[in-house]
Amino acid sequence: MQEFLTPAMPFLAMTLAVAAGLVLSWLIRKTVLRLNRRRPELQSTSRVARLPLRLALCLIGVRIALALTTHDGGWRSAVDHLLLIALMGSLAWLAVAVLLIVEALVLGRYSVDVADNRRARRLRTQMILARRIAVALIVVLAVGSVMLTFPAIQALGAGLLASAGVISIVAGLAAQTSLVNVFAGMQLAFTDAIRVDDVVVVQKEWGRIEEITLTYVVVHIWDDRRLILPSTYFTTTPFENWTRRQSEVMGTVEFDLDWRAPIEDMRAELRTVLDGTALWDERVGILQITDATSGYVRVRILVSAADSAALFDLRCLIREAMVTLLQQGHPESLPHVRWEPVQPAPAREMSRQPAVEAREAVESSETVEPGRPVHARQQSDPQDSQLFTGSLEAIERSRAFTGPGEEVFEDRDKTLSARN
Repeated sequence: MQEFLTPAMPFLAMTLAVAAGLVLSWLIRKTVLRLNRRRPELQSTSRVARLPLRLALCLIGVRIALALTTHDGGWRSAVDHLLLIALMGSLAWLAVAVLLIVEALVLGRYSVDVADNRRARRLRTQMILARRIAVALIVVLAVGSVMLTFPAIQALGAGLLASAGVISIVAGLAAQTSLVNVFAGMQLAFTDAIRVDDVVVVQKEWGRIEEITLTYVVVHIWDDRRLILPSTYFTTTPFENWTRRQSEVMGTVEFDLDWRAPIEDMRAELRTVLDGTALWDERVGILQITDATSGYVRVRILVSAADSAALFDLRCLIREAMVTLLQQGHPESLPHVRWEPVQPAPAREMSRQPAVEAREAVESSETVEPGRPVHARQQSDPQDSQLFTGSLEAIERSRAFTGPGEEVFEDRDKTLSARN
């Protein structure tokens, strides 16, 4: 048959092959959409596979056309090799697109916009990580298949396989940290420790799990910052997960008030606020005094909400309502600092105090030498000195440390006067 081929036949055959590939891809897409017309999410995600499907079908048609209209060898071998490499790449691209479509179809059945979305978030986390692992495997297989089409690389691959043991040891030591993070990411995906959109507290920061990859986890902090942590952090370090079992949470609002705080009025105001807002899930709503020390009473309000975001808004709403109530209706219940002045002693007692002190001083000085003045006796009093007490010998020793008597000072004054 190839004896009757003209030079224009290969180009005509390739043109027909490309047209056939485009028509066939259009028919396949329309058929899939019609069979799944009740799934609107497929309408948008199917566009991802449109281009790689067209490319793969056209390449298959071109290769068949060249095989039927050209002779073996020469330029056909080089062109056919290039077409084979392009076909492998397009098939890998198509496989990745199919994974994205499957992921969208599976996640479309479970909505995360409901109150209790724990199962949906778990499935979402597992699907995302499984898709990424599959994409990595597809890319590795595609690159390996392309390399095996070159004879020189095939010989090199055989030589490398002979020393695979040494290479695996070296690669394992070099990529130890990366491999640990990869296995930690897989552990997080399939052990249900954390899920996408979980509310967690890590590094003393409150936020939501925004993204889980094979090597790191992105936490969306409440102030729109992103905290990026390695996957090993969540497998080796304790952290708080507020939505591990359920999304409902409870929180407190505390006040330190005066002892005259209107507890019943505050309870009535709390009930009014809770009944008038949709943030409260009607599970818990109580007001209690949890402490009464240091001049204050501590009032604690415990409320519940459907999720952490609603709880934060509910706590702020209750705090504002209670502050307004206390400021406008009960200002006496606000915290006060109390002090009491010391009352002065009566006038009669104050007038008697100097006389009593003088009499006690005279009485205490009678145990010393009677011929000395009162102030000298007080200085030599062993009870006042607090140095020599307890026995007669100690009293005698204390007299040796009392210094010279008054007569010594009188003799010194007389001597100085005579010299002058």
